[in-house]
Formats: sequence, structure tokens, C-alpha cells
Amino acid sequence: MGPLLLIAAKDLRQRVRDRSLFLLALVVPFGLAAIFSVVFSGVDRQETATFAVADQDGEQIARTFTEQVLAPLERQRVLRLRTAATEQEARDLIARGQARAAYVIPAGFSRAVLSGRPATLRVIGDANAPIGSFVARSVADAFAAEVRYVQVALAVRGGGSPQEAAAVPAPVTLEDLTAERRQLSLAESFSAGIAVFFLFFTVQFGFSSILDERRDGTLARLLAAPVPRATIAFGKLLSGVVVGVMSMTVLVIASSLLLGARWGHPLGVGLLVVAGVLAATGVMALVATVARSTDQAQNGQAVVAVLLGVLGGVFIPFQQMGEVFVTLSLLTPHRWFLQGLADLHGEHAPVLAPVPTLALLGFAAVTTAITLTRLGRMLRA
Repeated sequence: MGPLLLIAAKDLRQRVRDRSLFLLALVVPFGLAAIFSVVFSGVDRQETATFAVADQDGEQIARTFTEQVLAPLERQRVLRLRTAATEQEARDLIARGQARAAYVIPAGFSRAVLSGRPATLRVIGDANAPIGSFVARSVADAFAAEVRYVQVALAVRGGGSPQEAAAVPAPVTLEDLTAERRQLSLAESFSAGIAVFFLFFTVQFGFSSILDERRDGTLARLLAAPVPRATIAFGKLLSGVVVGVMSMTVLVIASSLLLGARWGHPLGVGLLVVAGVLAATGVMALVATVARSTDQAQNGQAVVAVLLGVLGGVFIPFQQMGEVFVTLSLLTPHRWFLQGLADLHGEHAPVLAPVPTLALLGFAAVTTAITLTRLGRMLRA
């Protein structure tokens, strides 16, 4: 253990003297995350539209629409309601931009519905707000469909009183699982993607420093010392892991305190970060074993880092890249890291993200094992 720590400490001291490490590990990723946070702040935030309601009927069916359909949507902050006395007042609210759409319930609406006669619920939309108009129309269509269902049910039963109409069960029961959906905001997604993208450049200096030792002639001294070759390899890997964990920890804390990002439970995020760093270290170490020089290693590692970042959804969400790319993204640590953060995000999110964490550890185990099988080629002085 002593020689391993000495090797890792020596490499860390060398990297600390290299200012480019701080640029790659901290300054550039945090700067880009801050820029994306400002640019995309509020872009994916849902706007609460205002709907005007002119209830000129005031009887049972009209109250059902306003109190049991619209009021719950207002409590869920899906929309805001404004009361209008007349249809003209509702139109004026839309014209002044104070409402996106309006419902006008004419007098006699409830009596017409209960007697089975045609009834009209007017929906007035803002031509400049097609989404708000569509939402208002959809709510009205859903209510009209349920009223029609009640009418048909009562007709089958041979008619019925208003109390019986109210007791008719809904044809379909909806269960809203929106609160359970876990998803990073657009700004958080880009911040996390940038962090894991630069992580691969941060950890590449660990194991590939063997090539530096061979070029500078110090590798022969290491091999001549009474130190197992595996200890040399793990010492190099450890230096990359330490730098990666420190970099990701600083970025996570800084983005939480300065950019307002929410990453989930600290334990789950911590385990995910460590697993992600181990996976990145293993991948970069494996690429280094293919190279014959430091320049070849850096070029190959850069290509692999960019390719995995693109496929993993760092720059373009993988959901928007087609089914083939969604499948290919599963072969990248980036995808699993971002998926893990998304799983830890939300009101009822779990403490841990076991599947993404285990997937990242799997990447680390496989790539590190292959790297160790190729260790002899790397350590030839």
C-alpha cells in the first residue's frame, strides 16, 4: 500500500503544478455550466396560463365545470382562473393579454344538459396563444365527453334525477403520476453533461502518465524498484481517480450553491460520482494501452471522449437522436451517469440510483480488467 500511495502522490504533485489540469477539471466545465444555466434558465419551466370564466348560468352543471374541473387544475398550478361577468368582459381580458382563453357558460346551460337537449359551452381562444387555446379546448372537450357519457348512462337506465346523474361513475379513472416523474431541468442536464464530458479529459492523465515515464526514462527506475507491476498500475489509476472525484465534487457543490442546481440525495450522488469517475478512468486507461506514445494516447483519448459524449447525450439529448442512437447510448458511461442524476431528481426520488451506479461500476470493472491484461506492453521500458 505504501508504494502505491507514493506513486499516486508523486503523480498528483506533478499534476497540481500543471495549470491546464485546473482549467480542464474546474474552470472550463464550471464556466460552461454557468453559461448554460443562464441561457436555459426557465426555458423548460411550464408557464401557467390564465383562463377567464364567464358563468352566466350558475346552476349545477356549470358549478360542476368550474368547481370540479377548473378549480382542481388551478390548485395544481396548471392554470389560473379569472372571473368575468359577461362574454364581452372575457373577450376584453383576452384582447389585453390578461387571459389566454375564456369559457363562457350561457344561461340555461345546466337545464339543457339535464333535460338532454343540446347545450353549448363557448371557448374563446387567443389567436396569438395557440397552445393556451388548445389546452382550453381540450379541457372543454373532456368535460363535454363526460357529460355525454352521463346522458347516455341515464338514457339506458330510463332517465334519472340530477342526483342520479351526479352518482354515475366516470368511465375512465385517471391517475396522475406527474409528481413521480424524475427529470433534470434543461440547465441541470447541460451542467451535468458538461461535467461528465470534461471528467474524461481530467482523468486521462492518470494511467497514461506511464507513457510519460517511459519517454522521460523514469519508468526503468520504477521497474527496477522492489515494487510489483500491478502496484505501479494501480498507483497511476489512483491518481486519476483522486483528481476526478475532487473535480466532480467541487463542480457538484459549486453548481448547487452558485447555480441553484438540485442533484438529489448526497449519498446517492456521491456514489454515482465515484462510480462515474471509476468508469471514466477505466475507459481512458484502456485507450492509453493502445497508444505507443503520449501524443497518440492524448489524441485517441480525446476522440473517444468526444465520441462517447455525443452518443451519451451530452450535447444533444439522446431521446431526440432516433431509436438506434438511444440504444447505442446505453454503451456509454455518460448516458448512465445522466440517467442516475435524473433518477435521483424529483419530489419522491429515492436515496440511491442502483441501476445506473451498477452500470458505471460494470464499465469500470470491464475496462480496468482489460487494461491490466495489457499492462505488460505498457511497462516495457
